[in-house]
Amino acid sequence: MSKFRKFLLLLGTVLFLFSCASQSRISKPNYQKLEQDLHELVSSFRGDVGIYVRHLPTGCEISINADSLFPTASMVKVPIMLSLFDRIDQGDLDYDSTLIWLPEIVNYPPDGMLSSFKDSSEISLTQLISLMITYSDNHASLWCQKLAGGGLQINQWLEENGFHNTRVNSRTANRRGDWEIYGWGQTTPREMAELLVLIHEGKAVSPWASEEMYRYLTRIYWDDEALSQIPRTIQVASKQGAVDESRSEVLLVNAPAGDYVFCVITKNQEDQSWAADNEGFVLLRKVSKLLWEQLH
Repeated sequence: MSKFRKFLLLLGTVLFLFSCASQSRISKPNYQKLEQDLHELVSSFRGDVGIYVRHLPTGCEISINADSLFPTASMVKVPIMLSLFDRIDQGDLDYDSTLIWLPEIVNYPPDGMLSSFKDSSEISLTQLISLMITYSDNHASLWCQKLAGGGLQINQWLEENGFHNTRVNSRTANRRGDWEIYGWGQTTPREMAELLVLIHEGKAVSPWASEEMYRYLTRIYWDDEALSQIPRTIQVASKQGAVDESRSEVLLVNAPAGDYVFCVITKNQEDQSWAADNEGFVLLRKVSKLLWEQLH
């Protein structure tokens, strides 16, 4: 072997080892400092906060009220989608079907995109799911809840799959008391994050269903808060939720240094404004920025 070839081989080995060492350093963040920083972020928040973070390659996690109950707001549309795909996978619904829109199907005050459709307009089931997840359209979501078998069926799927705290309350028998407290749905930061992990790992309903659902979750229109702190070139599966007293977001980030999932939910917020500087929105952005910088 020539001296030049030996030099190239040695150089390649050094670069490879340097790369491995760099990746090793990146994949082992200072979780103690990260947890301290997160506690500092929530310490002055005027309301209740729950945070759950898990770095998937290492399994390291951080929990702040991660098993306490919080409102889902529009994040409830994730379990609705899961139960809907369960029915599709079982053959009860045709994934390629075309549906006919009528306002009385959901009986909900006009808002969003679907309510602007003319009576008897055609819409595919795939478009309906996209309206629910991508645009968080409430009419589409209530229709999907109905197609999924209703709240009782969705809650049964959640219970059977190990999600004992996440529930649909709205339009669901025997859950009025929970609805009065939490609204459309209730969950914990840990369970909401683990729902996304289940989909990400191809274990939700079926590998095919998981892949389809994950694609929907990566096409989110509402990207002003936690999503805004992650570079546009990074794929993220997410869902957002917001009502007057609560702001929430769950994200699974396909980061180069290793995927991580996190969920932030607030409740009993004093700041109930809807401007960008709302305390809940600010917290979502700060947590996302902190996690990207330290986990990436």
